[in-house]
Amino acid sequence: MKHVRRFTPSLFLSLAHICLVQANYAPYFFDNGARSTNGNMALLSLSEDTPVGTHVYTLNGTDPEGDPVTYDLAYEAGSRRYFSVDENLGNVTLIEELDREKEDEIEVIVSISDGLSTVSEKVRILVMDANDESPEFINTPYIVQVPENAPSGSSIFKIEAVDKDTGSGGSITYFLQNIHANKFTIDRHSGVLRIKTGVTLDYEKSRTHFVVVVAKDGGGKLRGDNKVFSATTTVTVNVEDVQDTPPMFIGTPYYGYVYEDTLAGSEVLTVVALDGDRGKPNSIHYCIVNGDEGSFEIGNTTGAISVIKSPNQLKKEVYELKVQASEVSQEGDISVYAFAMVTIRVVDLNNHPPTFYGENGPQNRFELTMYEHPPEGEILRGLKITVNDSDQGANAKFNLRLVGPGGIFRVVPQTVLNEAQVTIIVENSAAIDYEKFKVLTFKLLAIEVNTPEKFSSTADVVIHLLDTNDNVPKFSSDYYIARIPENSPGGSNVVAVTATDPDSGLWGEVKYSIYGTGADLFLIHPSTGIIYTQPWAVLDAEVNSKYNFYVKAEDTDGKYSLAEVFITVLDVNDHSPEFNENIQEKTMIIGSPVKIEAIDQDAEEPNNIVDYSIMQADPANVFDIDQSTGEIKLKSYIRSLDIIHNITKNKDCIWSVVVQAKDRGSPSFSTTAVLKIDITEETLHKGPMAAFLMQTKDNPMKALGVLAGVMGIMVLITILISTAMFWRNKRSNKIMPVRRIIKKRHTPQPRAVRMEWLKFKRPSNAAEKFVVEEDAKSLQNENSNNNIQVGPLPPTAPLPPPPPALAPRGDAPGWRVPTVSGSLTPKFINKQLKKRGHGSAHNALVSELKMKFEKRNAAIGEPHI
Repeated sequence: MKHVRRFTPSLFLSLAHICLVQANYAPYFFDNGARSTNGNMALLSLSEDTPVGTHVYTLNGTDPEGDPVTYDLAYEAGSRRYFSVDENLGNVTLIEELDREKEDEIEVIVSISDGLSTVSEKVRILVMDANDESPEFINTPYIVQVPENAPSGSSIFKIEAVDKDTGSGGSITYFLQNIHANKFTIDRHSGVLRIKTGVTLDYEKSRTHFVVVVAKDGGGKLRGDNKVFSATTTVTVNVEDVQDTPPMFIGTPYYGYVYEDTLAGSEVLTVVALDGDRGKPNSIHYCIVNGDEGSFEIGNTTGAISVIKSPNQLKKEVYELKVQASEVSQEGDISVYAFAMVTIRVVDLNNHPPTFYGENGPQNRFELTMYEHPPEGEILRGLKITVNDSDQGANAKFNLRLVGPGGIFRVVPQTVLNEAQVTIIVENSAAIDYEKFKVLTFKLLAIEVNTPEKFSSTADVVIHLLDTNDNVPKFSSDYYIARIPENSPGGSNVVAVTATDPDSGLWGEVKYSIYGTGADLFLIHPSTGIIYTQPWAVLDAEVNSKYNFYVKAEDTDGKYSLAEVFITVLDVNDHSPEFNENIQEKTMIIGSPVKIEAIDQDAEEPNNIVDYSIMQADPANVFDIDQSTGEIKLKSYIRSLDIIHNITKNKDCIWSVVVQAKDRGSPSFSTTAVLKIDITEETLHKGPMAAFLMQTKDNPMKALGVLAGVMGIMVLITILISTAMFWRNKRSNKIMPVRRIIKKRHTPQPRAVRMEWLKFKRPSNAAEKFVVEEDAKSLQNENSNNNIQVGPLPPTAPLPPPPPALAPRGDAPGWRVPTVSGSLTPKFINKQLKKRGHGSAHNALVSELKMKFEKRNAAIGEPHI
């Protein structure tokens, strides 16, 4: 159950009594003084540069009953609202920019309320000054009139500027820009403008001065920084003229001319003078002081000078007149004056141009004939030229020059007064060339120097050149390259050389000749330069394919030049491939090919490249041939004699094969041969000697030579070893101490001598080779006696048959060791083989063995035998 409190009449009366006793009091502001930042804003001061949006004050008050209070700001009608307030917190914010110069006090009604009672107060907020204003000049523009005779240091004007700021920001000082270039100074406090001490104004030099004045305040704080503001203005100082300057002549110096056709009374020139005081000028009066000698007069007011005599009556060439100009005041008094000198020259008229003269009078064309390339500095004496100007003085002065190809001749003199003899001198001998110019044409020009008319005249100078033999025949090229087929008949043209001599007549005729070691087979036509072969000449590219010699071009005076001729003889396919025998017999071991060889003696490819083919075989389809190498081998399916016996009834297995060797020239040549091939199986004997004897059964001379060489080497080795041991034992008979230190001398590593010229092939394994190895090592005993142990010698070969009684001829073909493939030995000496340098295999083996023993003996200190 809930407890319910009931109000009784006695309780209600008690509460009403309490309310009547406790009354409501009004809220109030705290008064914290002028420097406080919270309270009722009384005596608050703000700088006019306070930024808008700044929190400037906090209204602060309380209610006696402790009720919450609110704050508000109010303004009088027509006043600007500068602040806003947070009604709960009392924070006052600046919402309008302050300007002390416009409003230095702001009245605001602040109020505080507890909801029942509101208390309002009117407060004044002081706006403090900030230096935000610049000085301003008043009563501008400034224009000052100053007489030019104003004394230095005198005051001429007062400048005034104001600044709306207070304090130092409102104080103003004055100064001038470009004070060093100025004629004025200014008082920095009062702004009084004065003429500098020791400086005067001059109307005639400068009528107006522009003075730039700067007004600067004393500076002050603005938004936390110290700011100084200034302003400028221009003072225009107009200088007033004063009569203090004598007259001045303008256009000096004065020069006048009286010409020979001038009439008496003619005006010669006019002088002009002006009052130096141009602001208020006086009139000018002219007169001639002296120098006229009764021949000239001047207008008093105009200044015009006239000649009063005819020119032929004037006794002097130059007159110097002294003229005076005087100022006449308004009262008619002559105050100041000035002088000027006037020079009048009596001159002749320039009415005669320069004229050229020859031996017979005036002449405008001069001709001369001369040889080309005269010496430099030589005078053309055949030209008789005179030039004259009949005027006088400066009118008779003129220049001479040649107009035409430059740098060839020069004329002397270059400047003439009245009259001179003209001389033409050679300056560039090389340019006077008959081959370039048959005729040289120039214009001889005479033109006046200092006259306004620039009268001139010209004369033609024509020089006819005569030729000399000054050129050497010159070939069109330093060398000529020609090609000719080797089958060209005698008398065939090879190449035409060309040389030219620019000289004329006989000096320009060229004669050709050839000489040199390569010129024996060739001739040259002496006038056309065509080189051709001798009528009997036979060219052969296989014998000599390159010829070179010199060709000479010579003129009638013996001047000549040379060129080199290179002739290549082109190979022609004029040789057929040649087998060494028409019929060859070869033994073919099954599994090893035999080789045929044909030589084509043509010099160049493809004429000397040979292709091989089988033309006929009985039975067919047994042999194949390599087109390039000429190797003949059995078909791949023939691996034994039994297969061959099944193919043919011929039990001897000797077959004839017709082979063809064909070159690749155009046209192509070919040769055929019959080759008899004896087919047999590999021998059952093993070992290198047996294989060697089997492979050399078709060539017993080869086996004989090899065996003889091996035995000779064995004998030589035995002699060398015996001699070495004899000399060593002879020098080592003395017994050395047992404790002697034995120093081993360096022994070169043993080296194997490979006899690659003995090659043996078997169907089933790699080729075996005869190898001679040197395994001897140098050993030393305690008595330093070296005992040489010779390694195993080459295997013993069967004794060869006795050699033939006759020695081979010097021009016989070189002896070759054929391979077991059955290469054919040619009957002739091939040029290409000679170039490759194939030597005797026997000589090569002996030389190599001899070198090995010499090196070994040198290493162990043995004497060389």
